[in-house]
Amino acid sequence: MTTEEIIAQLNPIFRDVLDNDDVTVTYNTTASDVEEWDSLTHIQLVVAIEKHFKIRFKSGEITGFKNVGEMCEAIKLKLASQG
Repeated sequence: MTTEEIIAQLNPIFRDVLDNDDVTVTYNTTASDVEEWDSLTHIQLVVAIEKHFKIRFKSGEITGFKNVGEMCEAIKLKLASQG
């Protein structure tokens, strides 16, 4: 799965969790770029992403994500190790 495909799947998840249909994330989007994205919604996003992709992040990974791109790279690694 490409980064672009992952981002395409992440956008509806972000819109649903953040309850904002105008949110569009890109590779470089950070939590400070999105008003509704705080520490609580970060956990909700991670749970929704794990459920969607059927993966599990370690707590160190979750706190280490600096932007959506790093999250995408982690998702790609997890998916590749499943296959």
